[in-house]
Amino acid sequence: MTGHRVTAPEPPAVGTKATGPQSYFPSIEAKYGRPVQEWLDLVADRLDDHQHMEVVSWLKEEHGLGHGHANALVGYARNALGR
Repeated sequence: MTGHRVTAPEPPAVGTKATGPQSYFPSIEAKYGRPVQEWLDLVADRLDDHQHMEVVSWLKEEHGLGHGHANALVGYARNALGR
């Protein structure tokens, strides 16, 4: 793992809904059985030497994620890393 880390967001406040990529995170955890933090750690490491769509394709092919879920994870990580 690299020296940087993308931290998963806190759940939204009671009575509010998450927006943007993090709105996918509860369904990602439920569908794929791993915490979002694990996915973000994998994605952040992969982004060191791969482009956005390469990482999306890798998540789909190697881990069976759907396109929207993979894209949400990569987009969130890229934004958090300032890329």
